[in-house]
Amino acid sequence: MFKSSRLIAGVLPLSALILAACKPAEPLTDHAPAVKVGYYTISEAALTLTTDLPGRTSAYRVAEVRPQVAGILQRRLFTEGSEVKQGQPLYQIDPRTYVAQQARADANLRSAHNLAERYERLLKTRAVSQQQYDDAVAAWKQAAADKQVADINVQYTKVLSPISGRIGRSAMTEGALVTDGQNAAMATVNQLDPIYVDVTQSITRILELKRAIKSGELKSTGSDQAEVSLTLDDGSAYPLAGTLKFSEVSVDQGTGSVTLRAVFPNPDRALLPGMFVHAQVKEGVREGALLVPQQAIIRDSRGVATAWVVTEDNHVEQRDLETLRTVGNAWLVNSGVKPGERVITEGLQHVQPDSLVDAQPATNVELKAAFTAN
Repeated sequence: MFKSSRLIAGVLPLSALILAACKPAEPLTDHAPAVKVGYYTISEAALTLTTDLPGRTSAYRVAEVRPQVAGILQRRLFTEGSEVKQGQPLYQIDPRTYVAQQARADANLRSAHNLAERYERLLKTRAVSQQQYDDAVAAWKQAAADKQVADINVQYTKVLSPISGRIGRSAMTEGALVTDGQNAAMATVNQLDPIYVDVTQSITRILELKRAIKSGELKSTGSDQAEVSLTLDDGSAYPLAGTLKFSEVSVDQGTGSVTLRAVFPNPDRALLPGMFVHAQVKEGVREGALLVPQQAIIRDSRGVATAWVVTEDNHVEQRDLETLRTVGNAWLVNSGVKPGERVITEGLQHVQPDSLVDAQPATNVELKAAFTAN
């Protein structure tokens, strides 16, 4: 009896397992909740493309002040670092020797002039020969020239500013001996308004732009008068716009680049020669440009840019994008998305292929690109 009970107890669990295995399976249903994501809607518009180029500022005009007569320097007539005007006296050289030479030249001129007039009267009565009269007239003209040189030398004892601008430190002090044609400059004057900004761009990029404009991908903004903006070394934006005025006609053999020169107004003298800056040069206008926020771009193991796109039935699919360049905080793309499509920028970590999503406009996107051509 005891053995029969143990046998029955062992058979019952096995029977239950067999019955459970024979029971038909319940159909599987997808009860996964929709993933909440934020999207950005792609739109197209004309976009002015710019390129950021490093550069240096240089003075619009530079004049080194040098003496044109020799002598002892008596006085410095300017304040170092101040603004000077063209023709303003900067130094005074001892003029006494040149004043004496001027007086002697004046006396010689008067004597030669009187002699020439006397010989002119005597020539009419043939008291002097024509040769004597011609020599007297020549001596008179020579004396006039000597007087003019003496007057100029007296003027040169006062050294004047050749241009208007800001003058630097003085290399000469009172009592120094200066000479005509010396190599060392007494001071340097820089015209700072306007001011030049010289930047370099690779010839490869210039050729690409020419091909894009020729093919119609870009519309030219007029490269000879293109507008240029400026960012200073500390990251602040220079408030005044400049104009591209000059492009070098030859390519640097060492760097393969071309020098571009822009002119900027500088009324407050905020820009000084030698400053490092970044210039944003307008290249052209791209019609129908598509911008995708950087938050939406993912690089796969191949290095290809991809983005998740919300379909019309609120599922997602992954797209490969052809990115051209960054514009502000977005990517300019050539293919992979179309205007009106929604790319995901929030909740990317929870998205899987063909996931059902609850898509709402993103709150983490604020494009910093001028999406309208000027």
